[in-house]
Amino acid sequence: MSFSSLRRWFSRADRPREEVTSNSPGPPGAEAQFVSGLKFATGEGVSQDYTQAAQCYSQAAEQDHSLAQLHLAMLYWQGQGVARDEAKSLMWMTKAAKLGNAEAQYRLGVQQHLLFREGSNGTAAEGRIEALKWVRLSAGQSFRGAESACEFVALGMTRDEVVEAVRRAAAFVVGAN
Repeated sequence: MSFSSLRRWFSRADRPREEVTSNSPGPPGAEAQFVSGLKFATGEGVSQDYTQAAQCYSQAAEQDHSLAQLHLAMLYWQGQGVARDEAKSLMWMTKAAKLGNAEAQYRLGVQQHLLFREGSNGTAAEGRIEALKWVRLSAGQSFRGAESACEFVALGMTRDEVVEAVRRAAAFVVGAN
């Protein structure tokens, strides 16, 4: 598998899949805001408006709604309804991943792998370890493509790095940190 194949995995959908369930939906108001955001993003019953979608997702995301965080991250990544901002995208993706959202974990792991696949300095090794941790957590929830991503990510790692990634995945607690 090539790096271009892995890039396609990361961006295989223009927006996150709506059928993925949230592990931590947050309070009822957050769910209502998330659903409103979906309607604006898809144009279901309203005019499609990514700016309004981002506002709704943001309100729900602030209340720890992991799907809203994931969708907001993707809007920032693509610059839809908000200015394109990779740092904000990464922040929201990380929050959703820490809440146990399998798609966020997958996307975060793949993104980190792409950033840190080369290089042998400490930062690159740490990035590879975190990348494998996230895709392993996603694979543990049977997220489509995550098992193959685990194998691919591990190919460029030392045995010690893989062992550390497996240890971190095993120690992961949803919502911690």
